[in-house]
Amino acid sequence: MPRDEDVAALLGAGYGTVLWTPGPEVIEEAQITRYQRWLAGQRGVATGSYAELWDFSVTEPAAFWDSIWDYFGVLGQRGTGPALTGPLPDTEWYHGATLNYARNALRMAETDPGRVAIIAAAEDGEPRSITYGELAVEVARVQAALRELGVTRGDRVAGYLPTVPESVIALLATASLGAIWSSCSPDFGAHSVIDRFAQITPKVLVAVAGYRYNGRAFGRENALAEIVAGLPGLGAVIMVGGPSGGLADAPPLTEAVQAAGASLLDWDQLPGAPGGGPEFDEVPFSHPLWVLYSSGTTGLPKAIMHGHGGVVLEHLKALSLQQDLGPDSVFFWYTTTGWMMWNYLAGGLLVGATVVLYDGSATYPGTDALWRLAARTGVTYFGTGAPYLLACAKAGLSPGRELDLAGLRGIGSTGSPLPPEGFEWVYREVGADLQLGSFSGGTDLCTGFVGPSPLLPVRAGIIAGRCLGARVEAFDESGQPVTGQVGELVITAPMPSMPVGFWDDPGRERYHASYFGAYPGVWRHGDWITLLPDGGCVIYGRSDATLNRGGVRMGTSEFYRVVERLPEITDSLVVDTGQLGRSGRLVLYVVLAEGCVLDDELTGRIRGALRGELSPRHVPDEIHQVPGVPRTLSGKKLEVPVRKILLGTPVAQAADPDALANPEVLALFASQPDPAYSRDEVQRGQEGDQGIG
Repeated sequence: MPRDEDVAALLGAGYGTVLWTPGPEVIEEAQITRYQRWLAGQRGVATGSYAELWDFSVTEPAAFWDSIWDYFGVLGQRGTGPALTGPLPDTEWYHGATLNYARNALRMAETDPGRVAIIAAAEDGEPRSITYGELAVEVARVQAALRELGVTRGDRVAGYLPTVPESVIALLATASLGAIWSSCSPDFGAHSVIDRFAQITPKVLVAVAGYRYNGRAFGRENALAEIVAGLPGLGAVIMVGGPSGGLADAPPLTEAVQAAGASLLDWDQLPGAPGGGPEFDEVPFSHPLWVLYSSGTTGLPKAIMHGHGGVVLEHLKALSLQQDLGPDSVFFWYTTTGWMMWNYLAGGLLVGATVVLYDGSATYPGTDALWRLAARTGVTYFGTGAPYLLACAKAGLSPGRELDLAGLRGIGSTGSPLPPEGFEWVYREVGADLQLGSFSGGTDLCTGFVGPSPLLPVRAGIIAGRCLGARVEAFDESGQPVTGQVGELVITAPMPSMPVGFWDDPGRERYHASYFGAYPGVWRHGDWITLLPDGGCVIYGRSDATLNRGGVRMGTSEFYRVVERLPEITDSLVVDTGQLGRSGRLVLYVVLAEGCVLDDELTGRIRGALRGELSPRHVPDEIHQVPGVPRTLSGKKLEVPVRKILLGTPVAQAADPDALANPEVLALFASQPDPAYSRDEVQRGQEGDQGIG
C-alpha cells in the first residue's frame, strides 16, 4: 500500500491517512470472509486478499456470478445456459433462468416470520415495526387488490409516495405479479412526475394527498389531480391515508379521477387476500422489475429499466460482501422514493436485514435528527449523503459522545465525493471503531461500483476499492487505461444490473448512445476518477463539469473541498465557462452562514486558499453570494445547467424547474451571461454538452 505521504503527494494534502484497519475478529466474522471460505471449499478458488477476489470476479465473471447465485441460494430456476453471453452493450444474462425479486425479498417470512423487516419512523411519533410475516400478509393483500384491478405481468404500477412502509409493500406486491414498479417522491412537482410516469403509462397509481417535512404539512391534492389528468390509461388510484384523509375537501382530485374513468380506492380498505402470503410469478432473468429515471434537468428524463435477476444478484453481493450486512443488521439510508438509494435500501430485505424507513427532514428539529433516529432504532449501518456528514461537521456535532450509538458498525456515504475532512470528522466525532464506506455508483446501475470492503482499511478521502464484479478503469484522452492520474470513469465488462434497456427504445439506440457512444463496447459513466496502484480510488465529480484552466483539468469536488472548509461558507458552486477551444471565466458562487458577509477580507481568504491549495490558475475570476445552490431532487449540484445559463441559454431551457429541489434560485444565475460567446457558438457548444444523468 502506498504510504500516506505518497498518496498525499499524488492527490493533495489530507488524503491517504489510515483512519481504520479491520482487526482479525472483524475479518474473521465478515460476510465476505465466509464467502471466500465457501468459494475455496465449493469451487476450489482460493483468494488470499480482496485484490485477488476482485481479480477473480472480473476475469471469470460467469464463475463469479454463478457463485453468488449458489452461495446466497437465490430462489428461482437457474437454467442450464451460461451465466452470460456476448460483449457489451448487448450481453445476455442467464438465458432460460426464472425468478422473482419479491419472492427473494420475502424469504425470511417463511424461515423467521417474527424477525423485524421494517422500522418506520417520521418527524413526529414513535417508530413502528413490521415483521417479515406481517409484511408478507400485507404484500398478499395489496397483490390481491392489484390483481382484481387487472394488473398482470408487464403492467406498470406507479407510486407517488414518501418513504413509508406502504411504498415498499406496493413495490413487492407489484413485483410479485411480474408487473413493473416506478416511484416519485411527493415533493416532485406535477410536471416532473408526469414527465416520468406518462412515459410508462401506469395502470394503477398509489399516492398520498400530502406529506410532512421540516415540521410543516404540505398538501398535494391539486398536484395529484394534475398528475392523474396527465396519465392516459390510468385505471385506478389507491390513496394511502384513504379518500377520507382530507380528500373530501379536494374536489379537483376526485373530479380528475372521475374524468379519467378511474377508480378511487382506500389503501386501508383493500380487501384481504385468501390464505397467507403472496403468490409469485417467476419471470425471466431480465424481465423489468422497476423503472428509474435520470435527473431530467435538461429534457425528458430517461426511463431506465432494471431486471429482476440483475438486481437480486447485484444487491445480494453489494449489501452482503461490500457492506457486511446480514440478518442481524439494522440498515438505514436517508433517501426519498425518487432516488435510487430507496430501491437499494429496500434491497436490505434480500439479505434478511431490518430496514429503517424515515419520512422527514434530515435536519428537523435539529441537524442531529438522523443520528437521534439511529440511536432510537438501533441502526447498525447508517447511510446518508456526503453533504449531510459535512453539515454535521460544520455544526460542530459529536453524535458519538452525545448519543448511544453502541450498535453502529458502519457508515455509508454517497451522492457526492466525501473529502478527507468528512472522513476525519466521522472517526473523531462518531466512532473510532466502525467502517466508513464512501460509495460511488448511480441510478444507471442502481448500485455502487466503487466502495468499501470489510477486508480493506479506511483512508481519508479514498474510496477503498473497486466493487466485486465491476471492472472499473480510468481512461485517458486517447481511451487508454491509466493508473495514478485522473481519467474518465469507464466500465469495461458487463455487470448484471446494467439496464435491460430504456422504456420505449426497442432498438436500444438511445441506450447505446447514452453509455457506449464515446468508447464502443465500453460503458462511459461521466465522472472523473483516479485509480491508485493498490486499487483505491478518488472520484472528482462530473467530467462534463470539469474545470480546465490553462490546460490543467480538475474535478469540481477538489474546488468545493477548499472553499467549503471555510466556516463562513455553507455551500458553493463553481463553473468554468470555457469551451470551443477558448478560455472563459471561472465563476464561484457561495452561500454564507448566517451573519456572514462577502467582504474583501473573506474574498481574499477564498482566493488565497484556492491559490495555495490548488493553483493560481484556479483562483476565480468572480465570486458572488447567492441564497442557495440549485440542486436536483436527489441533491446533486447543477453545474452544467448553470454553465449553460452563463453562456446565454434561457433559464427555462437550461433546466426543468420541476426536476429541482429549489428551482427559485436558478434564475439568479442569469444576470451575468458571458459576453465572450455569440449565440451560434453557444448552440454549437451545447451539442456536445449533454450529461448522462
